[in-house]
Amino acid sequence: MKAVVFHKPGDIRYDTVEDPRIELATDVILKVTSTAICGSDLHILSGGVPQTEPMIMGHEFMGIVEEVGSEVKNLKKGDRVVVPFPISCGQCFFCQHQASPSCENSNYKHYGPNGDMMDQKGAALFGYTDLYGGYSGGQAEYVRVPYADISPRVVPENMSDEQVLFLTDIFPTGGLRLIGLSLKGEK
Repeated sequence: MKAVVFHKPGDIRYDTVEDPRIELATDVILKVTSTAICGSDLHILSGGVPQTEPMIMGHEFMGIVEEVGSEVKNLKKGDRVVVPFPISCGQCFFCQHQASPSCENSNYKHYGPNGDMMDQKGAALFGYTDLYGGYSGGQAEYVRVPYADISPRVVPENMSDEQVLFLTDIFPTGGLRLIGLSLKGEK
């Protein structure tokens, strides 16, 4: 398949890479129908957020379910879904308390000075460096979505990709910014 791959700061290419595959019974494979480029992607491109290995970019995407793991109950082949950028397990303390961006289980990579996970690292993110799980992103023809029963949402047929895509990151982030400003009394 074709994908946008980060190689090193200043070097992103449109490469041919292996197709993703179901790795766990809770995964789905999504055929990407729309994706966006976020300012956060530019931080990786510039080297501001470190990444030492090639990685498929993109945490803002949506698409059609192509393949379903044997334990996925809420999605079926052919469902059109939007996928929020944090990867959440749905079972840990944070996920159970509506704080899924702090998921304890999705970001399994270890980076501390003694091989321990850094404190307060947060959930894994699609296509956003090894610091955030090293998961391939959605700037590709296909993407593996882990914990598929938790975050992806089926999109109503009467809504276009353009009406829904920005629910992945841009609208939620902007909404949080507005809430923060209103709490401070700013406009």
